[in-house]
Order: sequence, then C-alpha cells, then structure tokens
Amino acid sequence: MRELLINNQNDKNLIFLIEDKKIVEYYEDSEEHKNLDGNIYIGKVQNIVPGLEAAFINLGEDKNAFIHKKDILPKQDETKEKFQNSTPITKLIKPGDPLLVEVKKDKMQTKGARVSTHIGLRGRMIVLMPNSPYVTLSSKIQDEEKRKSLKEMVSAILPEGMGAIIRTTAEKASKEEIIEDVIYQIEKWKKIQNTEFENYPVKIYDSGGILKKTIIDLIDFDLDRIVVNTKENLEKVQAIIEEIGGKTKINLEERDLSKLYDIEKQISKINSNKIWLKSGGFITIDRTEALTAIDVNTGKFIGDTNLEETIYKVNEEAAKEIAKQLRLRDIGGIIVIDFIDMHKKENIEKIIKALQEFCLEDRSRVQIEEFTKLNLLELTRKQISRK
Repeated sequence: MRELLINNQNDKNLIFLIEDKKIVEYYEDSEEHKNLDGNIYIGKVQNIVPGLEAAFINLGEDKNAFIHKKDILPKQDETKEKFQNSTPITKLIKPGDPLLVEVKKDKMQTKGARVSTHIGLRGRMIVLMPNSPYVTLSSKIQDEEKRKSLKEMVSAILPEGMGAIIRTTAEKASKEEIIEDVIYQIEKWKKIQNTEFENYPVKIYDSGGILKKTIIDLIDFDLDRIVVNTKENLEKVQAIIEEIGGKTKINLEERDLSKLYDIEKQISKINSNKIWLKSGGFITIDRTEALTAIDVNTGKFIGDTNLEETIYKVNEEAAKEIAKQLRLRDIGGIIVIDFIDMHKKENIEKIIKALQEFCLEDRSRVQIEEFTKLNLLELTRKQISRK
C-alpha cells in the first residue's frame, strides 16, 4: 500500500511517503524550512560579478539569489549544442534592473537560491517552457513510437516560441488528459505575464512548495490515499487535487499521524549517520555543504567464502541501502561512495549496474559515474527539497 501522510505538528507539515508501512521519502514544510523551488519573482539586480559572469538578484527573501550569464541568455537545447556566447554579462543587465526569474535551486545554509530567466511551469504531464522553443521528453519514456507521437501531439498544441518537457506520466495518460494539462499550463503562464505590481522585488507566482510538488509528482503513480490530520491541510490538498484533475482518496484523521507505523522510531534512524546492514556490515553518511561522503564497512560480517566474494556481498547490500537512503534523506548534489576495494573488474561493473537498478525507484534523477583512480564512485542527484 502506498500512502502520503501530511502530519501538521507545531505549525509545520511533516510529509511522509509510506510504502508497506515504511517511510521511503520524508520532507519538512514550514516557514523556517520554506521551499522556494519553482517560485517566480520580479527580482532586482543587486550587483554584478563580471569575473564569474554572474550576478546577485534581490528576491525580497532573506538571501540574495545567484544567476549565471547562461541563465539570462536565451535557452539552448543542451542535447544538441553547447553553451557559447562571448557577450559580457554587463551588456545584458545592470544593477537596479528588474528581472523575471524562477528559483531553480533552493537556498542552503550559507548560500542563496539559484535562479534563471528560463521559466518552467510544472504540471502533471508536462513542464511548460514559455521562452524555450523546443520539446524534449523524459528519458524514462523509452518506447520510440510513443516518444514520437507524444512529441508531435504536444508540439501541435504549443504556441510558437514555447516549448515543453514531456513528463513520464504522459506515457500512460490519455490524449485528453495531456491536452488539458498543456492548455492549463499555457493559461497559467498568461496569468503570470499579466500580473500587476507597483514595486519590485516581488513574488508573482508561488509554486505551492514541497507539498504541492510532491502531490503532483505522485498522483499518477499508484498512490492509494492521502492522509491529513487538520482541516486546513484537507482544504489545501483538495484544492491541489482539484487544480490538477486528480482523483486520489483523501482521509482526515485528527490525531498525531507520527504514531502510525512506528514513524517516530523510523525518523530517529534517519537522523543517524550510521546505518547497519543485515549482514553485519554498515555504512556511514557524512553530509557537508560541498558534497556527501558515504563509507562502506564490513563491520561484523566475515562471510563464508573467499575474501573477494565477502567484499562483493557487503558492497551489493550497501548499494541497495545507499539508494534507499539517498531517496529517504533527499540527499542531493555531489555524492562520493567509498565502497570496500574490489579487485575483479566484473564485480566493480556489477556494483555500478546494481546501484543503477536500485536507484530506478527514485523519482529524482541520479547520475552515476565511473570509479575514480582512488576507487571512489562518484554520482550526482537532484535534491527534491531542501531541509
């Protein structure tokens, strides 16, 4: 059974995706941990850093946002061409200028948000790109005939100059559902364009934060029910479901939902940096602002065959647990894994393949690279929400 629990506690929402009574995703939504991702602002250019080809933008939030020159110039189809433009950023913008931007990467402890003029309005079936005249598809849609038909259908509806990313959900959706979502996102963009304001910086579109993003992303993937514990959240969720045309069952249970499924106990394990494996081995997770380091250890596991096979078994079990923890803890950015050294090339390749397969359950993109000369496996993951 797949459930989304939204537990309001001390003026903050704790959001849990539960599969068979186990937490697989966990987010926190509050004023303190407010998610800016997807919000659109008329920002004010605060200052320009020519040496970095970048600028800082005042959004009216507590930290100025960062924008690179390539996010000011017209968007290129990065699958076909590389970014090249010699125009200095000082010729594109100047301090005090208004700039329409979307938050692409939320703020961190010491860093402000990353923003772009390349707007992307997230819907159930597509991400509408009003200023990018090309259509691409989710890499998870692999059927070539389906890819071709979806691209032709969406391209025929979009006004000239607009583009879209067709999401995985569109693969199994009806033609009517896809058309409805495309039209809805176009109308949403028109309203944003027509927003009146007297002063800037000003927020002109609120994406709804991690709560709305999570519901949109999960509504079409066998979600059995959504459970909330306050009438206020019931109304919020009903409004989101109605807006996107969803049909998921919503239950109101006015009690502390963290008492269900030993959630409190499960959360305590999420906060620990050491995770024991069933075999007796363990992994440690150390998160810094620059990257996340994960170390794999044999621990108490001594195996019953040769050393190479013992090491492989621990590494394989660790790979499965690491994929689970990346999703559960919403770890993003650069991740470096120090697996126990293996000497057989076939075992090294099998571990990479196993990790790739385990990460398929993750709705965020995980890009796995090769092992380095120091036997470290590098990967990146896009963080869904910043905690």
